[in-house]
Amino acid sequence: MRMSTSMSARTAAAVGLSVAALGLGTAAPATAAPAHTPGTATAGYVAKSAESDASRAFFEAVVKSVAEKRAANPRAAAVTVVYDASGAPTFSAQISRSTQIWNSSVSNVQLQQGSNADFTYREGNDPRGSYASTDGHGNGYIFLDYAQNQEYDATRVTAHETGHVLGLPDHYEGPCSELMSGGGPGPSCTNPNPDANERSRVEQLWANGFAAAMDKALHKVAAR
Repeated sequence: MRMSTSMSARTAAAVGLSVAALGLGTAAPATAAPAHTPGTATAGYVAKSAESDASRAFFEAVVKSVAEKRAANPRAAAVTVVYDASGAPTFSAQISRSTQIWNSSVSNVQLQQGSNADFTYREGNDPRGSYASTDGHGNGYIFLDYAQNQEYDATRVTAHETGHVLGLPDHYEGPCSELMSGGGPGPSCTNPNPDANERSRVEQLWANGFAAAMDKALHKVAAR
């Protein structure tokens, strides 16, 4: 997973999540570029990266966006993260399937397509492969690379990148049974489902980290 810039220390503190808890990857904003050659490792889905602060920013940006929108109705039964998939029409089926997988895997947070989105999906050619990115100001997106999604199972790639939105780190050394092992197990791995540990981690993040973000958002609304 690749990310662009890290969020401010103020936002990180508000979300209440440690770097150790979210050891995610690196990124830069997507720009059109020649597709990578099949078989080569790309940083977005295969190669190991270590810039955890930048990757953690995407999760924090989404949490902040959701919390501020929900502050007016804090008693809502479920935390809903809204996405816009209009920028990735080629992958509409994979995005829909990824949403179904995650919504059936966890209960503390649910994904939903709609307007006023917390993050978006995009598609195109990029030698870095597929990744998630944020500008550090609540604007996040998942980029899905054409060539990479021909070499690797596109539903697994999409569900993996969406896992970053929900706060999970890359773990390329893991087995195929781990969704966040990404392309580590090779193109033959087509498992699109998070394992028990990954599901549990997402539940914890959206129960604890989101609560901290909500406290901040509620104080912000009360001050208006």
